[in-house]
Amino acid sequence: MIEYHKISGVFERDTEGTKKLIEGNFRDETIEYLKDNKFLWTEKIDGTNISVCWDGHKVEYHGRTERAQIPADLLNKLIEFFGGNDNEELFEQKFGETKVILYGEGYGPKIQKRGSTYRSDVSFILFDVYLPEQNLWFKRDAVEDIAQTFGIDCVPIVLTGTIEDAVEFIKLRPKSMMGTADMEGVVGRPMIELLDRRGKRVIVKVKVEDFVI
Repeated sequence: MIEYHKISGVFERDTEGTKKLIEGNFRDETIEYLKDNKFLWTEKIDGTNISVCWDGHKVEYHGRTERAQIPADLLNKLIEFFGGNDNEELFEQKFGETKVILYGEGYGPKIQKRGSTYRSDVSFILFDVYLPEQNLWFKRDAVEDIAQTFGIDCVPIVLTGTIEDAVEFIKLRPKSMMGTADMEGVVGRPMIELLDRRGKRVIVKVKVEDFVI
């Protein structure tokens, strides 16, 4: 199992008591360098992190960590989406014996505070696909293709724009693109996949709660 990497915020926080974000003070020099470039921003779902792992022969399901327990109703939904002979053949057709991890969120009733406002039943929504042996993240169109193959949802694209565009959008405290939920935030990736000088993936988040006055 490979845990999904942490996604950092954009700005530093005040260290003199308020803990508030300091707009314009970037946490990372790479993000600051890229601040005027366009990013692809998708909705950040308030759920529980789930990885669906194909090892070339069988499928396994994991929470964020090895110890994380997947709720029974969510596990049943994952088995519905990815289990059984038909889905095993789909994995074989798409990936052969290549190892792949589908990363997504389990969401819905009783999962985090927004769960029941997204939908009336638990489900899984895809946001990333990763080939661990090649250290390769799929492009958005390929992620959408995988979602279509298995008949699952893919996190919606919210906007294409700069970091400033995303911050200004989030300050409006927008509604989610699913159900009646308030949007938790957005996750941004450069229009082409990039790594920083430490070999870390370039990806950031902007959360509504960080800009509530």
